[in-house]
Amino acid sequence: MRIYLDMCSLQRPLDDRAQLRVHVEAEAVLGILALCESGEAELLSSDALRFETERNPYPVRRSFAEEVLSAAKHLVAATAAVEQRARRYTDAGIKPLDALHLASAVEAGAEYFCTCDDKFLRRAKAVATEGTRPVSPLELIEEIER
Repeated sequence: MRIYLDMCSLQRPLDDRAQLRVHVEAEAVLGILALCESGEAELLSSDALRFETERNPYPVRRSFAEEVLSAAKHLVAATAAVEQRARRYTDAGIKPLDALHLASAVEAGAEYFCTCDDKFLRRAKAVATEGTRPVSPLELIEEIER
């Protein structure tokens, strides 16, 4: 099973866990990463994730993302096909960098695209993503446990 975590979901374990939702999502993401580490799932990386990681001004967050993404089995390059698909997603109201993440996941054949951003998730679910299912971390855990 191929999984693409966007940057907000990838960084969720480092967020302030005072809110119950953040705490539960952080644990879900850590569980997903453990599945990837054990080989039960395949974590995807992309040029978009690398770009966003390099721009992160917080050393701890940047280092965490670099470490997680270094274990990814597949890197999705920002090809013309990815960029064309991303443009279609931006035309549907998705922010450009978010569209690039979603397009990367779809082009790589990810079964799941995971984000913690509710607005983005709603929009991602409304566009054609072929075999890639946009999910929250909790939805992904539910799917994995089935």
